Amino acid sequence: METLPCSKCPGLCCGPVQITSKELKNIKKKVKSMPKGQRSQLEGQQRYLGTCIFYDLDENKCGIYSARPEICKMFGFAEQMPCFRKPEAASVTDWELKEEPIGLLSVDFTWVDFR
Repeated sequence: METLPCSKCPGLCCGPVQITSKELKNIKKKVKSMPKGQRSQLEGQQRYLGTCIFYDLDENKCGIYSARPEICKMFGFAEQMPCFRKPEAASVTDWELKEEPIGLLSVDFTWVDFR
């Protein structure tokens, strides 16, 4: 798959993020394995309204990258979710979630749910 120009993007596409029950379990496991300082630093950041609670504004990257939801993996590559900076990368035309979402990070699930 092609790469997206994310290195200089302040997470504008990172939210709101819908997650499934399986993804919630994986994210909880990832957050529990984080060093306490890293978790506190990530949790204490002021975010743009609707931005995913795990988007690291200081580092300009996903704070849970290895456990990120499927929708995050497909953003920019699925035709229905193109990157505004590189719309030609959206070449996957038949993508859909495999499991029903249970809620949104930052809305239905906040840092309280990951302590």
